[in-house]
Amino acid sequence: MYLTSEIKKDIFKKHGKSEKDTGSAEGQVALFTHRIDHLTNHLKSNKKDFGTQRALINLVGKRRSMLDYIKANDIERYRAIVKKLDLRK
Repeated sequence: MYLTSEIKKDIFKKHGKSEKDTGSAEGQVALFTHRIDHLTNHLKSNKKDFGTQRALINLVGKRRSMLDYIKANDIERYRAIVKKLDLRK
């Protein structure tokens, strides 16, 4: 499994308030980013896996809407998370 509970705890500890704070927007964006990276690497070797391709598009949309939410509420949090995760926007 690529996403174990230890990896999730580490992601939320780095990007959220604590490892148990799974509801913070920054933690969720970081988790989406980890999953997007994994699916992108999978699709590089499995080009015809259209189910995974659709899941990837849905995840990117969820991450985008979460980032839009952060941007609307606090622009400094948005800039920090985009810089920390090295996102293109």
